[in-house]
Amino acid sequence: MKNYPPQFKADAVALYESRPEATNRSVAADLGINPETLRNWVRATAKVTRVRWAMGDGTTVTCHGPGTPYAKSRGATPSPD
Repeated sequence: MKNYPPQFKADAVALYESRPEATNRSVAADLGINPETLRNWVRATAKVTRVRWAMGDGTTVTCHGPGTPYAKSRGATPSPD
């Protein structure tokens, strides 16, 4: 297995993310790396943009952003998010 420098990995992910029309395979080919390698790097550096909760009654709640940490002092008040 070939080892790549951290900066090369970061640059490869940035290149992929800067080209929304490009495929994983095309960017990997441009860089001379295996598409699966690039896919793994992209997945490892992914940033969560939303979380969708299934409430168990057929409804879902989608949260955008990190939310508010739990604080016991809030008691049973509704979430501020």
